Amino acid sequence: MTHTVLGIIGGSGVYGIDGLENARWQRVEGPWGAPSDELLFGTLSGVEMVFLPRHGRGHVHSPTSINYRANIDALKRAGVTDVISVSACGSFKEELPPGTFVMVDQFIDRTHAREKSFFGPGFVAHVSMAHPVCPRLANALYEAAQEEGIRSANGGIYLAMEGPQFSTLAESNLYRSWGCSVIGMTAMPEAKLAREAELPYALVAMVTDYDCWHADHDAVTVDQVIRVLTANAENARRLVKRVAPKLGPERTLSPLGIEHVLDTAIITAPDKRDPKLFSKLDAIAGRVLKK
Repeated sequence: MTHTVLGIIGGSGVYGIDGLENARWQRVEGPWGAPSDELLFGTLSGVEMVFLPRHGRGHVHSPTSINYRANIDALKRAGVTDVISVSACGSFKEELPPGTFVMVDQFIDRTHAREKSFFGPGFVAHVSMAHPVCPRLANALYEAAQEEGIRSANGGIYLAMEGPQFSTLAESNLYRSWGCSVIGMTAMPEAKLAREAELPYALVAMVTDYDCWHADHDAVTVDQVIRVLTANAENARRLVKRVAPKLGPERTLSPLGIEHVLDTAIITAPDKRDPKLFSKLDAIAGRVLKK
């Protein structure tokens, strides 16, 4: 058993965490470029925490311009063992109104302009994404939300769109017909990269609107979203404070075995591996590359 270092990726409206002991912002550099911002280190309820604002403080990065690889690499280099991501989203279901927190358990990736893997030509690896969310984290989040009185749903499908524009009505209706629960712009490739980094991952999708399919939301505007974002951000901070002691300083492994997915993922023969790419994987895949 190892100790928990909980990584929190803050979405729209969540640019910091209150109440951290020994809090300090620190830049973490890696071979994939600059992450969205400095990382905030501290301790909460005896649990080491590392916070990263996905869009940067002041919201300077669009969903497409975020360097997802640098973000996940930075968290891994910082010693993070588990990742909880919070992300603003739209709802496809009447029963998931604005203000609801959805503990997502599945994704559909419709993004197309982002780097989605740490691996590539000269060093190929394939990780399973059948079950992209760690149930240990998701269940702890749901319990914490219930205890805090935050309206929440345990399970749901997140449709990741490229953005930054919101959906057309035709797209919104199409995604509803697929059975999707919520729509957002940032969970992919974040969840895929976390899996490649052997980091258990869970996503809290914070509903800000009904997307344009709903009669009352046929033209989603930024000012509407921001009003709900403000309330959601406060609930997100409460949720993090409540979930930290549930996970505790003494860590247990993910029931999905996420910490060892690279054992059977790398397919390129050792003598054919690209040295340059190999060197960039020191944090992400160092556990298996040192063998």
